[in-house]
Amino acid sequence: MINVSQIKKGIVIDHAEAGHGFHIYKALHLDALSDPVVLLTNIPSKKMGVKDMIKIETDFELNMDVLGLIDPYVTVNFVRDGQVVAKQSLTLPREVTGIMQCKNPRCITNYEKVDAVHFYLVDEEKKIYRCEYCDAYTRFKPE
Repeated sequence: MINVSQIKKGIVIDHAEAGHGFHIYKALHLDALSDPVVLLTNIPSKKMGVKDMIKIETDFELNMDVLGLIDPYVTVNFVRDGQVVAKQSLTLPREVTGIMQCKNPRCITNYEKVDAVHFYLVDEEKKIYRCEYCDAYTRFKPE
Protein backbone atom coordinates (compact mmCIF):
# COMPACT_ATOMS: atom_id res chain seq x y z
CA MET A 1 0.00 0.00 0.00
CA ILE A 2 1.32 3.40 -1.00
CA ASN A 3 0.84 6.15 1.55
CA VAL A 4 1.25 9.72 0.32
CA SER A 5 -0.07 12.47 2.55
CA GLN A 6 -3.12 14.48 1.64
CA ILE A 7 -2.44 17.97 0.31
CA LYS A 8 -4.01 21.02 1.96
CA LYS A 9 -4.12 23.27 -1.10
CA GLY A 10 -3.29 22.59 -4.72
CA ILE A 11 -4.02 20.30 -7.62
CA VAL A 12 -4.13 16.52 -8.05
CA ILE A 13 -3.88 15.14 -11.57
CA ASP A 14 -5.38 11.69 -11.24
CA HIS A 15 -6.18 8.73 -13.51
CA ALA A 16 -3.28 9.40 -15.87
CA GLU A 17 -2.42 6.40 -18.00
CA ALA A 18 0.63 4.57 -16.65
CA GLY A 19 3.72 6.08 -18.22
CA HIS A 20 2.13 9.46 -18.96
CA GLY A 21 2.95 11.04 -15.57
CA PHE A 22 6.53 11.93 -16.45
CA HIS A 23 5.47 13.41 -19.82
CA ILE A 24 2.88 15.55 -18.03
CA TYR A 25 5.47 16.59 -15.43
CA LYS A 26 7.89 17.74 -18.16
CA ALA A 27 5.30 19.36 -20.43
CA LEU A 28 3.81 21.44 -17.59
CA HIS A 29 7.32 22.43 -16.40
CA LEU A 30 6.58 21.26 -12.87
CA ASP A 31 10.32 21.05 -12.18
CA ALA A 32 10.36 24.88 -12.16
CA LEU A 33 8.01 25.09 -9.16
CA SER A 34 9.50 25.72 -5.73
CA ASP A 35 6.51 24.12 -3.98
CA PRO A 36 6.20 20.36 -3.38
CA VAL A 37 5.29 18.22 -6.39
CA VAL A 38 4.85 14.47 -6.09
CA LEU A 39 4.89 12.21 -9.15
CA LEU A 40 3.56 8.72 -8.51
CA THR A 41 3.91 6.12 -11.24
CA ASN A 42 2.45 2.65 -11.69
CA ILE A 43 0.01 2.95 -8.79
CA PRO A 44 -2.41 0.01 -8.50
CA SER A 45 -5.90 1.04 -9.63
CA LYS A 46 -9.13 -0.95 -9.61
CA LYS A 47 -10.46 1.01 -12.58
CA MET A 48 -7.31 1.15 -14.73
CA GLY A 49 -5.08 -1.66 -13.46
CA VAL A 50 -2.20 0.80 -12.96
CA LYS A 51 -2.12 4.59 -13.23
CA ASP A 52 0.06 7.63 -12.66
CA MET A 53 -0.80 10.58 -10.41
CA ILE A 54 0.70 14.01 -9.77
CA LYS A 55 0.12 16.09 -6.64
CA ILE A 56 1.00 19.78 -6.83
CA GLU A 57 0.88 21.53 -3.48
CA THR A 58 0.26 25.07 -4.74
CA ASP A 59 -2.07 27.06 -6.95
CA PHE A 60 -0.80 26.62 -10.47
CA GLU A 61 -2.16 27.69 -13.85
CA LEU A 62 -2.49 24.39 -15.71
CA ASN A 63 -2.36 24.35 -19.48
CA MET A 64 -5.40 22.14 -20.03
CA ASP A 65 -4.68 21.80 -23.77
CA VAL A 66 -1.23 20.30 -23.12
CA LEU A 67 -2.69 18.06 -20.43
CA GLY A 68 -5.53 16.99 -22.74
CA LEU A 69 -3.12 16.22 -25.58
CA ILE A 70 -0.91 13.99 -23.44
CA ASP A 71 -3.72 12.19 -21.64
CA PRO A 72 -7.28 13.28 -22.47
CA TYR A 73 -8.81 11.04 -19.82
CA VAL A 74 -7.15 12.44 -16.68
CA THR A 75 -9.14 13.95 -13.85
CA VAL A 76 -7.98 17.24 -12.38
CA ASN A 77 -8.94 17.79 -8.73
CA PHE A 78 -8.63 21.23 -7.15
CA VAL A 79 -8.04 21.08 -3.40
CA ARG A 80 -8.62 23.74 -0.71
CA ASP A 81 -8.29 23.15 3.03
CA GLY A 82 -7.66 19.45 2.38
CA GLN A 83 -10.96 18.98 0.51
CA VAL A 84 -11.65 18.58 -3.20
CA VAL A 85 -13.59 21.71 -4.17
CA ALA A 86 -13.78 21.08 -7.93
CA LYS A 87 -13.16 18.26 -10.38
CA GLN A 88 -12.56 18.57 -14.07
CA SER A 89 -12.49 15.71 -16.55
CA LEU A 90 -10.61 16.41 -19.75
CA THR A 91 -11.12 15.51 -23.36
CA LEU A 92 -8.90 15.75 -26.40
CA PRO A 93 -8.81 19.44 -27.44
CA ARG A 94 -10.59 20.21 -30.74
CA GLU A 95 -8.09 23.00 -31.47
CA VAL A 96 -4.64 23.72 -30.08
CA THR A 97 -2.55 26.85 -30.48
CA GLY A 98 1.16 27.36 -29.96
CA ILE A 99 1.81 23.85 -28.61
CA MET A 100 2.48 21.66 -31.61
CA GLN A 101 4.93 21.94 -34.49
CA CYS A 102 4.07 20.98 -38.05
CA LYS A 103 5.82 17.83 -39.29
CA ASN A 104 5.78 18.98 -42.92
CA PRO A 105 9.34 20.16 -43.75
CA ARG A 106 7.92 22.46 -46.46
CA CYS A 107 5.50 24.21 -44.12
CA ILE A 108 6.21 27.92 -43.73
CA THR A 109 6.05 27.52 -39.94
CA ASN A 110 9.28 25.49 -40.04
CA TYR A 111 11.47 28.11 -41.69
CA GLU A 112 9.84 31.45 -40.83
CA LYS A 113 8.85 32.76 -37.42
CA VAL A 114 5.13 32.20 -37.07
CA ASP A 115 3.50 32.86 -33.72
CA ALA A 116 0.77 30.64 -32.36
CA VAL A 117 0.21 28.07 -35.09
CA HIS A 118 -3.27 26.54 -34.89
CA PHE A 119 -3.93 22.84 -35.31
CA TYR A 120 -7.39 21.32 -35.69
CA LEU A 121 -8.42 17.82 -34.62
CA VAL A 122 -9.26 15.60 -37.60
CA ASP A 123 -9.09 12.09 -36.10
CA GLU A 124 -9.90 11.75 -32.42
CA GLU A 125 -9.11 8.04 -32.21
CA LYS A 126 -5.60 8.44 -33.65
CA LYS A 127 -5.04 11.94 -32.13
CA ILE A 128 -4.26 13.48 -35.51
CA TYR A 129 -4.35 17.24 -36.06
CA ARG A 130 -4.25 19.39 -39.22
CA CYS A 131 -1.91 22.40 -39.58
CA GLU A 132 -3.73 25.65 -40.38
CA TYR A 133 -1.02 26.75 -42.84
CA CYS A 134 -0.28 23.71 -45.00
CA ASP A 135 -3.10 21.28 -44.06
CA ALA A 136 -0.53 18.56 -43.25
CA TYR A 137 -1.57 16.02 -40.66
CA THR A 138 0.48 15.53 -37.52
CA ARG A 139 0.16 13.68 -34.25
CA PHE A 140 1.16 15.23 -30.93
CA LYS A 141 4.07 13.42 -29.30
CA PRO A 142 5.21 14.58 -25.88
CA GLU A 143 8.95 15.03 -25.49
